[in-house]
Amino acid sequence: MSSPSPAVPTAASVPSPASLTTGPVASAPAVSARVGSARSVSSGPTVAELLDFVRRAAEDTALIASLPLDPEGRTWVRLDGPGGSEAWLIGWPPGTGTGWHDHADSVGAFTTAAGALKEHSLAVRLPTDGWKTLELNEGVDRSRELAAGQGRAFGQNHVHEVLNESDSVHAVSVHAYYPPLPRIRRFSRTGAVLRLEQTERPEDWQ
Repeated sequence: MSSPSPAVPTAASVPSPASLTTGPVASAPAVSARVGSARSVSSGPTVAELLDFVRRAAEDTALIASLPLDPEGRTWVRLDGPGGSEAWLIGWPPGTGTGWHDHADSVGAFTTAAGALKEHSLAVRLPTDGWKTLELNEGVDRSRELAAGQGRAFGQNHVHEVLNESDSVHAVSVHAYYPPLPRIRRFSRTGAVLRLEQTERPEDWQ
């Protein structure tokens, strides 16, 4: 939801990408994928299969062109991800982002389909519950630029923010998560201090 925020995003991957914030919800085109190996839906797709799906979806020019773009807020449509995963196509106006968030126990992947996105992430595993503020150690920050055609996968409890830093060009990305996002924790950050601001559930972004 990065992800409805549903990763990549304001305080709202990939759903909230994902990680989504504001913007109209459009009807999702029918997108499906064949996973690379035989497995039951209950076992779920691997991170590699999620990355393969978002990369192939990002190459679908008709799908990318079908996303309605808004000059002010992010827009998104839900896709049919592989093996029961949750997938989203997200449009990012210039200057928009997700804010810091994680994806609970879901693993995921996202690929930039148009424009470019910047991901800031933390190379640290946060406590699951029972805290409001944390002081981060030095050296945990990571950043990467993801141009069109570039993507990444991530494991459980991945903490990041995704941004479109362009001042003039929309970005579009595809995100997938498995299991479907049970919650998204949203954080604010001041220097080395990370503060838990809210926890969102699927009903908040569906």
